[in-house]
Amino acid sequence: MFAAFVVLARKSFGQKQFNRVRGKLIALHVQTITHFCDRFDIDNTTRQHLIRLARENGKRLGLLA
Repeated sequence: MFAAFVVLARKSFGQKQFNRVRGKLIALHVQTITHFCDRFDIDNTTRQHLIRLARENGKRLGLLA
């Protein structure tokens, strides 16, 4: 779904900068999941599951192309 956009962004930014931005966005998403889990007192096992689920969804949507 988003694979074409991701490939285009990679070509526009260059591989090194693309990886840097992608890493920052992934870290921000993990922080958001962690804050959510802390706010609602969700255990670490469930938090890890949510992070893995986000990664798998990203793969399916083409965000990790």
